[in-house]
Amino acid sequence: MAGHTNEKPASRFTVFATVTFYLVAAIAMVMANKWVLNKTDVPLFFLFTQLVIAVVLFAGLHVSGFLFRMPEKPMDMALLKGLAPMVILGVVNLNLNNFTLKYVDASFYQVARGLVLPFTVVLSSMMLHHRPSLLIIIAICIVTGGFLLGVAMDLSPGGMTTTTPIGVICGVLSSVTTALQAVVIKQALGVVGGNAMDLSWYNNVLCAFIMVPCIVLAGEVPNVMRLFNEGGPALSTFVYGSAITGVFGFLIGIAGFLSIKITSPITHMVSSAVRGVVQSLVAVWFFGDIITTGRGSSIALILIGSIYYTWLKNEEQVAKERAAGGSASKLEAGGYERIPMKDVDADIRKAEATQS
Repeated sequence: MAGHTNEKPASRFTVFATVTFYLVAAIAMVMANKWVLNKTDVPLFFLFTQLVIAVVLFAGLHVSGFLFRMPEKPMDMALLKGLAPMVILGVVNLNLNNFTLKYVDASFYQVARGLVLPFTVVLSSMMLHHRPSLLIIIAICIVTGGFLLGVAMDLSPGGMTTTTPIGVICGVLSSVTTALQAVVIKQALGVVGGNAMDLSWYNNVLCAFIMVPCIVLAGEVPNVMRLFNEGGPALSTFVYGSAITGVFGFLIGIAGFLSIKITSPITHMVSSAVRGVVQSLVAVWFFGDIITTGRGSSIALILIGSIYYTWLKNEEQVAKERAAGGSASKLEAGGYERIPMKDVDADIRKAEATQS
């Protein structure tokens, strides 16, 4: 943390380019995922294909010598044991993200996963034995209220028939696992010497291996065989969708890393808010989604609460830095939630992303 204070701030163009890169990659990922999930009955195999494409792209970067070199450390039992919590949780989270998107509209996806921030704050408080301030609690209540409003309006009689209880349940569970990932990813970084690209490489490879028995156990093998044997529009959609989401999923990992490294927490959260709004508008145009008053109000409350929370945390951090007088040790002790929040946002985008 202390080391960041000596780094030269990124230029405005660099920040703008990074945020734009992240927005385009994240929105394209969600839209392409929804497009394929609407038409396929092999969602686990679809996720496996995305992971394989990411692994291939990592290998391409290794060969070209650009950005990434495969780690020399072998995948021994010590490494696998250290990464196991992250990988298992990652597989669960990625599948929950996809099932959430499959069973709700793309414009409602942000609402269904609207409890990521509240769960993150609760987990951080429990683990670090730190009680949030009253204003932080108010910000979290605003976000939670937005989630409850959106779910209540969509699931009420006469609400949106495209929003299903299973989609909402998957969204809530996805929010929990995303919050948990902030913890396990931070621990897993220590296993690979703090190298985020190495961690992403191991995560994609190991998740792909784990997905193979999951596909078999879920009974998707006959459906996969039928998909390739029959061909036609279904196969074309699957192939093109897998290629698009595989590439953009890979780019989201890089975009998330760059966004965390270059942008401030407030810029980061505002860009997430812009993504949510643009994503909903694109869903209206691309899928014919309907933005009801309830959905619009829900999205607005979640965004307002999230931005307010980030502003509060930034103000707290600035005050602690001033009080510490530049002491690196005091800075480390003060910013207890800053790292978890960044890790969570990066994972959403990657799974998505998230991730997020």
